[in-house]
Amino acid sequence: MTGIGVEVGAQAARSRALAVLRIRGRALAVAVLPAAAEVILLTGGSTGHFVGPVWSAARLVVGVLAVVVLLAAAGIALVVARARPAVTPTVPIPEDSAPDLYRLVRDLADRLEVPAPSAIALTPDCDSWLEDRTHPAHGPPPRPVHDELAGPGQGSGLGAHRRAVTAPVLVIGSPFLWWMRVGELRAVLAPVVAGTGPSAHPDIAAARRFVRGLDAAVAVASTPGRCPLIRVVCAAVGWVARLLLRGCREHAALMERGVAAAAAERAQTVDYGLRIVAQEQVGLAYAGWDRLLTRVALPAWRMGRWPARLDAGVVAALTELSRRDRLAEGFASRLGERPACDLLEEPGTVDEAASLLAARLFHGGPAECGPDWAPVDWQAYPEEVVDRTWRADAARLHRVLDSLGVRPTADPTAPEAAGPTLARVLDHLTDPPDRNAPPAAGAEHAPQGPLAPGDDKEAEADPPEDADPGTERSAALAAVLTAALAREEAAVPRGATAVGQGPDSALWDDGALPLFPLQPPRTARDLLADHVTAMVCCAAVDTAGAVPGLDWLDGPSLLLGGERAGDLAPKVLSLIEEGDPGPLRDWLAASGIRPEKPVRLV
Repeated sequence: MTGIGVEVGAQAARSRALAVLRIRGRALAVAVLPAAAEVILLTGGSTGHFVGPVWSAARLVVGVLAVVVLLAAAGIALVVARARPAVTPTVPIPEDSAPDLYRLVRDLADRLEVPAPSAIALTPDCDSWLEDRTHPAHGPPPRPVHDELAGPGQGSGLGAHRRAVTAPVLVIGSPFLWWMRVGELRAVLAPVVAGTGPSAHPDIAAARRFVRGLDAAVAVASTPGRCPLIRVVCAAVGWVARLLLRGCREHAALMERGVAAAAAERAQTVDYGLRIVAQEQVGLAYAGWDRLLTRVALPAWRMGRWPARLDAGVVAALTELSRRDRLAEGFASRLGERPACDLLEEPGTVDEAASLLAARLFHGGPAECGPDWAPVDWQAYPEEVVDRTWRADAARLHRVLDSLGVRPTADPTAPEAAGPTLARVLDHLTDPPDRNAPPAAGAEHAPQGPLAPGDDKEAEADPPEDADPGTERSAALAAVLTAALAREEAAVPRGATAVGQGPDSALWDDGALPLFPLQPPRTARDLLADHVTAMVCCAAVDTAGAVPGLDWLDGPSLLLGGERAGDLAPKVLSLIEEGDPGPLRDWLAASGIRPEKPVRLV
């Protein structure tokens, strides 16, 4: 039954590939149609059938049209053939740096009776696929390598010259190597490697090249910054390419679906029972990776630091998840087995390269280290990232308060009035009570008198209907704070450095970074809440002996007496949204934090 399923899926893929090629043939027929008509007219004139001034004019018009159409078709075909298809940024893994991994993939391909991939690369994402890099713009094919298992000239292993030109590259998600065991990785890669079989079919390969060429031609035609004449030509090329892509879209999708079905059916014979368990690990790894990027890596990237062991952090995060969640307890027992990263000769070096690429893809950081873009180890993360982030945010908050003319504290005669204190923030954000109403809780801490000079100016603007909830003071402070942060970010140069730096730098455009932003920009209320929380944490560290910490699942955290302070966020929101400092002041008093004491800023 497996063989029948494989044949059905392969046949469906081939039939759809032929449909794509027929569209290419029709486009060629349309291009040569005026030339064919001109040949008929010239033949009729030479034989004495089409004579007279009308036929002579027709031959002239059709001849000019044929030349124009042929030149246009040749130009479009040249653009389609030479345009560089998009290639996923990856970390290449040479065979000498991972011989065991290559041997595993080679054995897997032999067992599936399909061609082995031409090379292996890693991507900082939880996915695996085959990618064709045979276009001349992607560089020369790999040099032939002797296959110890197949023998010289057999060409059945990775690196064989005969198949290096056509076999795709196997791209593996780097988190899989660190979290999965060797057997689980083999089971996950089986249906992916099985896809090299349909990829070797000439019709499928030709259809894929045609579709990729059209897609690349559309990208070339959309490139900005050209002169008007070139823009007109590119617009015509782009129109034709999009028209052909619309005609190929359904057939190409069904072709890929047939290839995937054939590959999955063929892989049924390899580690079927283990693959069910491995698929559970895929989902778990994806959840841990997403959480690690958004809650742990992103704060470091914003501070100009990139964690150099992200994949190792996945293991720590998922191990912590298994400790907290009873449903994941069974996953921790696997850690005694051999991890797939042992298939690499230098897993630490590969992890560092993948971590830097992740920073570029998800945040748009530079391609190499520098004074403002340095790696950070997990042991130094609390000090280098968490503490520095808090103090930088606190310093920005006080600079904005200075620009608004907010007085240091409610009591200017206090000895600490000139320093940056948490009390200054609390007093400013406390909503002034209604003079005709009884005093509310915490009203004794509210500032007396009119607003500061800059506050009433900001408060005059009516907030939009969809604005975040908050008082007038918090809304005004959040708006100015957002503008200040935007100016700081605009002043920081972002993007690539010299050409040739970083993995596969010649294969993708640095100007489009980040390719996959992790989350939309923070709202003004979120920014204000982050800055107020940072100020509270600085006061806790400086006045109550608290320390910055790293929670593998929730990111930067404040440790009070060795315990994580997880109940701070709602109290900060109560201050921002309602102007009520009571819950936060009670929490500060219970924790031994003194808001009137100055804190150290960067």
